[in-house]
Amino acid sequence: MIIDLPSTTTQAISKKLVRLRQDVGSMALSRVLTLVVIADEADIDDAVEIANDASHQHPCRIVAVASGNTRGKARLDAQIRLGGDAGASEVVVLRLYGPLVAHARSVVIPLLLPDSPVVAWWPKDPPKSPAHDPVGAMAQRRITDVAQLESIGPVLKTLARSYSPGDTDLAWSRVTLWRGLLASALDRAPFEPVTSATVTGAADSPSTDLLAGWLQHRLRCPVSVVRSRDRSGIISVRLERRSGIIDLVRPQDGETATMDQTGQPQRAIALAHRSDAECLADELRRLDADEVYEDALTKGLPQVTMRRLTMTEAVAKGEVPSPSSSRKTQERLEKQARATRSSAMVQAEPEKKSAEPAAVKQAARRKLADKSEGS
Repeated sequence: MIIDLPSTTTQAISKKLVRLRQDVGSMALSRVLTLVVIADEADIDDAVEIANDASHQHPCRIVAVASGNTRGKARLDAQIRLGGDAGASEVVVLRLYGPLVAHARSVVIPLLLPDSPVVAWWPKDPPKSPAHDPVGAMAQRRITDVAQLESIGPVLKTLARSYSPGDTDLAWSRVTLWRGLLASALDRAPFEPVTSATVTGAADSPSTDLLAGWLQHRLRCPVSVVRSRDRSGIISVRLERRSGIIDLVRPQDGETATMDQTGQPQRAIALAHRSDAECLADELRRLDADEVYEDALTKGLPQVTMRRLTMTEAVAKGEVPSPSSSRKTQERLEKQARATRSSAMVQAEPEKKSAEPAAVKQAARRKLADKSEGS
């Protein structure tokens, strides 16, 4: 259900929501928070779709604010989405024009769910200080996405300088699976300290920088970043210890990574790319400060060394693992797994047919013959 309210007011929107609640039912009672989405007109529909997907795990009221042309008269156009058009939430899309663009906070406040947390999300173009933004100041959680910007390095430094408890970024959520696999690898013998680490990733991947910052702060060792010019996202992590190396590599556009550890057999591990909706749902799961993200951004990342050589040069020098070799390893492991399954099927002995049904039939015939003779 989509209801358009052109040239309206926040009071009219609130009254319409109350009437819909009376007609449709108490749809607001199960909402656990208010998610305020701040985006441009061109990005608002995509952002609402992502928020709808995330709302299946966290039912909420989504208030999407789209800033239009700042010229002309102040005008507020609204749209209410319910049911199948709103996922597990109720959506209010606000389009601001004229002088009203500078007063998004005043427009949003009357539409917040009472006595519930507020989360602010900027899908693109985050403010320099989310906590001091008019909308961000009233939110317990403030979510940005540096991956949508061109100059990730300066933006990360700006976010680090203005960090306030409750700030987070979707680029941080995208490294969750990488962090888990690396922590699991270090939780096995030999329990030796890591002497150095190298993270390889695309030039436009802030997740690469944040993962390197996390490793630096947690391992207290030199960590460097190597860039790739023609790939995307995080590509590999190499951890060096006295006994050998640990290589975790995910080839381009792959959903499987290889783990190569000295003294251990090579393994293929599921490492899927996470969608924006999954990452947003993760960030909505907690409303307290993320101290681990804070340490990675403000303490670890400034200590990371940004290497000038490219990934191709680093691979040629043997300083980072080769993605093409990882792809070949995956194919070899998959081939071995298929051969093992085929061999197991051939060697499996067919089950012997039970002789019980025949024996039961013979016994039944004997009893019937005895009865016929007795009669």
